[in-house]
Amino acid sequence: MPNAKAYSAASATSPLASSTIVRRDLTPDDIQIEILYCGICHSDLHQARNEWKDVFATVYPCVPGHEIVGRVAKVGSAVTKFKVGDLAAVGCMVDSDGTCPDCKEGLEQFCPNFTLTYNSPDKHLGGVTYGGYSESIVVREKFALKVPANLDLAGVAPLLCAGITTYSPMRHWGVGPGKKVGIVGLGGLGHMGVKFAHALGAHTVVFTTSPGKKEDALRLGADEVVISKNPEEMQRHLFSFDFILDAVSAEHDVNAYLQLLKRDGHMVLVGAPEKPLQVAAFNLLFGRKSLSGSPIGGLKETQEMLDFCGEKGITSDIELIPIQKVNEAYERLLKSDVKYRFVIDMASLKG
Repeated sequence: MPNAKAYSAASATSPLASSTIVRRDLTPDDIQIEILYCGICHSDLHQARNEWKDVFATVYPCVPGHEIVGRVAKVGSAVTKFKVGDLAAVGCMVDSDGTCPDCKEGLEQFCPNFTLTYNSPDKHLGGVTYGGYSESIVVREKFALKVPANLDLAGVAPLLCAGITTYSPMRHWGVGPGKKVGIVGLGGLGHMGVKFAHALGAHTVVFTTSPGKKEDALRLGADEVVISKNPEEMQRHLFSFDFILDAVSAEHDVNAYLQLLKRDGHMVLVGAPEKPLQVAAFNLLFGRKSLSGSPIGGLKETQEMLDFCGEKGITSDIELIPIQKVNEAYERLLKSDVKYRFVIDMASLKG
């Protein structure tokens, strides 16, 4: 079993530091990927610091990272989708049972027995899975995705989480030409939501509390920008939206946005506020409106999203960092001090 260099957290209070982990030998349907870039997701920080202990308790050492882009270094004897030298990507999942109704419908993200890319039970080696803050990963070819060769690879990495998290609900609820779509929040998720809504042909409106973000929202593809703290601006959009994507993870008033939906309009949460949100029933009853949540997408939809990005030239806006600055990036992430996603250049791990 090969060793691999990695960055891991030894405890909830430890900074990420250089370490060595073990990767499994290839089974017939596995590929080994040399990791070129790995995005930093806010959930990496939560997991490394065991902030989700009531739901996903962290097992240490923890190697985060589920926005992985790299090049195939080895293939198992039964692999047909990839050959050595191909570009490949891995997102939030590396396995599922393949037999449940969700898996059979291509909705592996809802499989009750899926395996997360890190901090999930590892049926091959015991312990838990290790993620993409590493020089390599071994994964079933089914859970690896093809990467369009025309895209900037560093900018592709966040598509494996932030990208599919915003693309999936838009596809599910039919965002497209003739639809008026709102994006609440202009951060790592929100900026991808703007790009996708625009590329899908919808009239795209960004809601932000920060007037300074207006210019950037327009650059990313917004048709309009609404300062949500301004009651008059909000009032102008009452009962007019087909779909609203809420990408805010901080505590906020969802009722202000539910009032903007037209009859049968839909609002979906992709952010995850720590505290429960209060919803006024009448904001749903009048107009037959609906409110739901959505995680990532399944394998088929994630590949569709990557192909769509290849056709439209869509990548994430990123700040590329060496892995030695990952702890600094975590602190900046807490302050929302990034436009709009950090990505680790894994070549720095070899230094």
